[in-house]
Amino acid sequence: MSVSTAFEKARADERAALVGYLPAGLPTVDGGIEAMRAMVDAGCDVIEVGLPYSDPVMDGPTIQAAAQRALDAGVRTRDVLRTVEAVAATGVPTLVMTYWNPIVRYGVERFAQDLANAGGAGLITPDLTPDSGGSWIAAADAHGLDKVFLVSPSSTDERIAMTTAACRGFVYATAVMGVTGARATTSELAAPLVARAKSVTQTPVAVGLGVGTGDQAAEVASYADGVIVGSAFVRCLLDHDDTTQALAALTSLTDDLAEGVRRA
Repeated sequence: MSVSTAFEKARADERAALVGYLPAGLPTVDGGIEAMRAMVDAGCDVIEVGLPYSDPVMDGPTIQAAAQRALDAGVRTRDVLRTVEAVAATGVPTLVMTYWNPIVRYGVERFAQDLANAGGAGLITPDLTPDSGGSWIAAADAHGLDKVFLVSPSSTDERIAMTTAACRGFVYATAVMGVTGARATTSELAAPLVARAKSVTQTPVAVGLGVGTGDQAAEVASYADGVIVGSAFVRCLLDHDDTTQALAALTSLTDDLAEGVRRA
């Protein structure tokens, strides 16, 4: 299933799509695959597989800690691709979320080819903008991969129009100024940002702003096409050394979030 199909299916069900993120290799490569499959089984419509990176400047402390743990365990790009292949086999569209430097080091064309071969749906690039991403856009187009770029509250109308025009799959609206991470309240900047994006594109707009509960998911789902959850899922794994307990926590959280996006 493609990302666009997942959003279309959610829209047909009159709800937002639930997009879940975990970094590859947490707690191990195989353990991470099991965790992502649990999220799929409990209701995630799209999975983002994080590529652990040594300088995650846009991530909050939870995801930074998880990425460092994966790197310390020796997780590399090939492990990310193996994770994508295993999760995509569930039938749920699976994207990689990564900073740009690891892709340049791996080789842009090579990565696009290997990602497509693994059944990946595309790439989310938080630190790459369309006007500087020509090599990725060409490689993604050549291999039929989705290109997800970010817009933020500080984006000008012109940049939002340019960015959304370059997106395929969905537009990532990051509605919190600063680093990522779960928050107690959602941002008043989110709904206006989604409205600005929707005024210039038909591509689905999904919001990432630190959602960690079903109530928060329901609030975001009332105006966005998708709700992106990352740090709250990662915390389930960081807080539980016991695999059974970690998977139970992940499943419980996914159930709550999936109910939330259906409630809006």
